[in-house]
Amino acid sequence: MDNNHKEENNHERFISILSDYGFKVTFGNESDTRFLRKALQALIKSPLAIKEVTFVQNEMKGLSADGRGGIYDVACTDENGNYFIVEMQLSEYPEFIQRLKFYALYRFNTFVKKGQYTFENLPKIYCIGILADTIFSNITDYHNIAVLKNEKGELIDNQMSFITVELDKFHLEEVDCQTDLQKLIFTMKNLGKISEPTQFPEFWTEEWLDIAIKELDTRAMTPEEHLIFEMTIAKNAVIVRKEDKKLREAVEKAVERATEQTIETTNLANKTKTVQNALKKGLDKFLVAEIADVSINFVENIQQELLSKNNIQ
Repeated sequence: MDNNHKEENNHERFISILSDYGFKVTFGNESDTRFLRKALQALIKSPLAIKEVTFVQNEMKGLSADGRGGIYDVACTDENGNYFIVEMQLSEYPEFIQRLKFYALYRFNTFVKKGQYTFENLPKIYCIGILADTIFSNITDYHNIAVLKNEKGELIDNQMSFITVELDKFHLEEVDCQTDLQKLIFTMKNLGKISEPTQFPEFWTEEWLDIAIKELDTRAMTPEEHLIFEMTIAKNAVIVRKEDKKLREAVEKAVERATEQTIETTNLANKTKTVQNALKKGLDKFLVAEIADVSINFVENIQQELLSKNNIQ
């Protein structure tokens, strides 16, 4: 979890959907999938409702959180066998699209193997990434769906779709939110800032959003739910400390390696200069090698460079 995105604020009524806990009780709610089904339909911009979703054991669970703020993804299938992966990224990660490609291609290969290496009737794969920060500086839209097209924009294949939402680019006000996608993103971005019913957007009464919001209302939590929430916060705090330690150690090692490389480069430059000066004074190459503490080949290479430079035969 990113340090810049707190799991809890005592002054906030609602837990953020962008938090680990918030993500799990909304997108990852296995007992009631109405929010998830509507959210998926909005994110992929499908005109058809998703009637059923089945959660799938995530075989890449150890790879879906990486210490850069990633939250464990949700993997599920719909009634037609289409496969969905949803993941949130809270900290800056310019290469995030590469991770989505890895997920999709991994699943694609699994489907092909199950089909005895045939490519017919493969289910669609939707890889959805919801990001707090901007990763596509050349694109202005906050929501993008990428499929395989030619240079004319004509569709070649849409068996794999990559959907990204960059929350940082979303600036619509409540009154401007008309589509389910807009309502979803507005809620994700603003839920933690609203506390009193008089501030609630009218569309929060829609069933799918109301279900999710109630899961995130700290005032409506049972003692058991409060305990789970507190345990999640404590767990994430430990993870953050561990990742901070790893980051510090990585930086220290990088500085150490850079220092060592600088020293090696300086030593090499000094030895080269010593050999050059000794050769110019006519010293025997074996003696030069001994003085500079280098190999004969090193001396001979520099000798050839000097001969070429000065055109000496």
